[in-house]
Amino acid sequence: MQGFQMDLVSEHRLSQMSPVEKVRFIIDEVKSGKILVLEKGLSPEEEASLIEMTMTLIEPDGFSGIEMESYPSEVDTSFIGKILKKNALKSRLTVIGPADQLKTLKKDRNMISALISTNK
Repeated sequence: MQGFQMDLVSEHRLSQMSPVEKVRFIIDEVKSGKILVLEKGLSPEEEASLIEMTMTLIEPDGFSGIEMESYPSEVDTSFIGKILKKNALKSRLTVIGPADQLKTLKKDRNMISALISTNK
């Protein structure tokens, strides 16, 4: 059977990792051809680190890089957030996969539409 593997990664699992461990985990999984769906997206700093590390690993006839899409972040409007006047951004679901297999077709505030190819 031909296909691809998609792993749904819980917020709990990612919260157990340091930022460096998250980046390494994502790159290792994507390099093996997996599509990852993260329940809670990465922080802007973690995304920047992931992109930076990915760029150093791209090879012409090997690893093609990553495709990454996230829902836009939302401002924390919880009662406690309002009391503390804290406008922390809440990251949302993120889809990450090999650039040669995952292509974003459409993205808006509430939906990410992607094409996943089994051909490399």
